[in-house]
Amino acid sequence: MAIGLSNTHLRHLARQLAVHRREIGSRWRRLEAIDLLAAVAPTLTEAVNTVRTKAFAILDGTLLPIDRIAADHPYYSGKHKRRGMNIRVLTDPFGRLLWASPALPGATHDLTAARSHGIIDALAEAGVKCWADKAYQGAGRHVRVPFRGRHLKRWKRRHNTTHAKIRCVGEHAMAVLTGWQLLRKLRCSTNRITDIVKAVLVLHHTSA
Repeated sequence: MAIGLSNTHLRHLARQLAVHRREIGSRWRRLEAIDLLAAVAPTLTEAVNTVRTKAFAILDGTLLPIDRIAADHPYYSGKHKRRGMNIRVLTDPFGRLLWASPALPGATHDLTAARSHGIIDALAEAGVKCWADKAYQGAGRHVRVPFRGRHLKRWKRRHNTTHAKIRCVGEHAMAVLTGWQLLRKLRCSTNRITDIVKAVLVLHHTSA
């Protein structure tokens, strides 16, 4: 699995590899660049600690397309009408990507994924307000979601408009992450996708 890298990213990775090579005391051991980068990706705890100093967090996510056969039902997302892996991300109010979750089969509901990763509990315990889309209905009062329905009162429509503008910042950040060519169509073991996403996040931070 290869990642297309800019000169900035190559220099960053070269420094990481040099440090790792000194630590293991060997020039000949095969090095896995993706594993090395993923190991230094921000943890959920670190991300929550960072966002506690901000006004709020934005919770978003996407389905990363994968190359799987039709029989692989757990990977099929009814929401996106395709097969893939579900990832969740946290961003700050300015659209800075703070954290990316482990990847789950595409059939996993967004709220179920967020709960299984501990995102909802972590934000609640830290007292961090979070803006998210309607898939997170029932996540708790600290998670702000839009009102559902077609015939809403005017104040609810205004709320949804403001809510959408805030979430748009997170959606833009998500688009930046998935803009990496490697993530547009993953042709690897699904067990490797978590580390690939985390590696891309680390590289994104080096150029942000």
